[in-house]
Amino acid sequence: MITATHLTKLYGDFAAVDDLSFTIEDGHVYGFLGPNGAGKSTTLNIITGCLAPTSGEVKIDNLDIYENSREAKRKVGYLPEIPPLYVDQTPREYLDFVADAKKVARASKNDEIERVAKETHIEHVLDKPIKFLSKGYRQRVGISQALVGDPQIVILDEPTVGLDPVQILEIRELINELGKKHTVILSSHILSEVQAICDKVLIIYKGKMVAFDAPENLGKNLEQESVIEIFCDCDKESAFEILEDIEEIKDKEILMEEENICKIRVHANGNEPLNVCKKIFMAFASKDIALMQINPIKTTLEDIFIELTKDEEVTTYDSSVTA
Repeated sequence: MITATHLTKLYGDFAAVDDLSFTIEDGHVYGFLGPNGAGKSTTLNIITGCLAPTSGEVKIDNLDIYENSREAKRKVGYLPEIPPLYVDQTPREYLDFVADAKKVARASKNDEIERVAKETHIEHVLDKPIKFLSKGYRQRVGISQALVGDPQIVILDEPTVGLDPVQILEIRELINELGKKHTVILSSHILSEVQAICDKVLIIYKGKMVAFDAPENLGKNLEQESVIEIFCDCDKESAFEILEDIEEIKDKEILMEEENICKIRVHANGNEPLNVCKKIFMAFASKDIALMQINPIKTTLEDIFIELTKDEEVTTYDSSVTA
């Protein structure tokens, strides 16, 4: 478990990280999400002990990352955004070096290299120079070094940046596998990646935490509207007239109209779309007009992200709420 308390990192008057507090529980894949420059990498560097905060503390299983540095760091494997590879070495030579650096016992070192190579599916390139490997395989070698010593927590900073679509899918599949054995923290600014991999999301914006929850629950923390699309057997004027009498509806727009059939998007107050759907259905039924489709539009992670990272005053998330 990682506990971060009031982390702040200042560069002059600029706060790269601004009073962050959160707890990472064991057994989950966490996503650190935010636009470029939000403070994700700085936060991860502080968590791993690579960078000292201006103020605040980090504890890993109640071990302070600075006061009990060696014991705490043994519990963490870290892949920075730029993998720290020596490209003239083979993966085997490189992992042997990493194993020495992590004080892996000499008697078990070869077994450890074979273990992490199998876990990241690089067994067949172990003796090929890293400089001849594709970027996808170089990333796998980088993840392998993070796994040496079998850490409890694996932290991956932008692990799919610069990869092609096939390589991205392969790395995502690998991260899903790692999540079965380790607590994984994944930093990204790619929304689809976080949604595909992570079961909990921490959103950082301008150094502050603005949300921390499961992806499906994030929208519940916002004062949001309901969006509903309807497909009805009448012209636009008739449909708008019926919708005008439903008090929850605050806006509507025509999406398609042809031969007395139209598709309309409705914006309603509140986040209980089913109640509004029921009123829409009954209103059209009372006029003997068929509704061929009525579809509440689910709030996406993209919608939530845009709402939380608007260029307005940043609202700090209440860290007392358990994620």
